[in-house]
Amino acid sequence: MKWILLIVAGLLEVTWAVAMKLSNGFTVLIPSAVTVVGYILSAVFLALALKQLPLGTAYAMWTGFGIVGTSVLGIFLFNEKLSLPQVICVSLIVIGIVGLKLLSKE
Repeated sequence: MKWILLIVAGLLEVTWAVAMKLSNGFTVLIPSAVTVVGYILSAVFLALALKQLPLGTAYAMWTGFGIVGTSVLGIFLFNEKLSLPQVICVSLIVIGIVGLKLLSKE
């Protein structure tokens, strides 16, 4: 259950970040509201996961989900480009997330 909570927190992290981009500097109502609610819910789910997971592992994975998710969605939703060095770095983050999960004693 703790990992599911962390995954939900990570998905909400990506949700609020994308909504913030769509809010156009908080000038568009619905994406602005999704940003605020998503941010709060992301923090709540992270806090619930932290009851059972080590801080360093959980926080690193939460931010990693955010980085990877927003990078991928930035490409598909906003036509953003990633250079080869950026792709390599994001791939290293993915490897780090997988490693944290596999090596976690939780």
